[in-house]
Amino acid sequence: MAAHSARPRLTVLSGPSGVGKSTVVAHMRKEHPEVWLSVSATTRRPRPGERDGVHYFFVDDGEFDKLIANGELLEWAEFAGNRYGTPREAVMDRLDAGEPVLLEIDLQGARQIRESMPEAQLVFLAPPSWEELVRRLTGRGTEAPEVIERRLEAARTELAAESEFDTTLVNTSVEAVANELLALMRVA
Repeated sequence: MAAHSARPRLTVLSGPSGVGKSTVVAHMRKEHPEVWLSVSATTRRPRPGERDGVHYFFVDDGEFDKLIANGELLEWAEFAGNRYGTPREAVMDRLDAGEPVLLEIDLQGARQIRESMPEAQLVFLAPPSWEELVRRLTGRGTEAPEVIERRLEAARTELAAESEFDTTLVNTSVEAVANELLALMRVA
């Protein structure tokens, strides 16, 4: 019989922009407070309704450079001209305390986690169809057409990397996906 560590596995949720990762995470935050959701640092400007320290830690480029230089990020990536990273200490503290931890990160970050923490569970969130993904991205109304085009190009690359993940969930219903994700985390 294999020995089991007392520490739960880190679960990573990733997928293309517009697939609904943030919506699933918001549902998890509301319905499953026992799951600790890491708050990423970003150089992106806040969207309407986003609060510093709740949705992201909003930092400038200089602060982000310091986080990288000091090894304070578990992973980091650049996407659509902005940088995103996961603060290392908070994640490790929660895992050491035996709490289930969920990270919502992009493909670059997921690959870094796979490299540094091979025991992590990587979950790919897929759209029901390419057409639905395009509709979701263009329907946001928060980005310029050139930004949307960059996100669609990145989405093609991310969808092609689906096989690098341990599990794929198709986002046809936020509640259903959140429940499937929670079930995966409980058996991890």
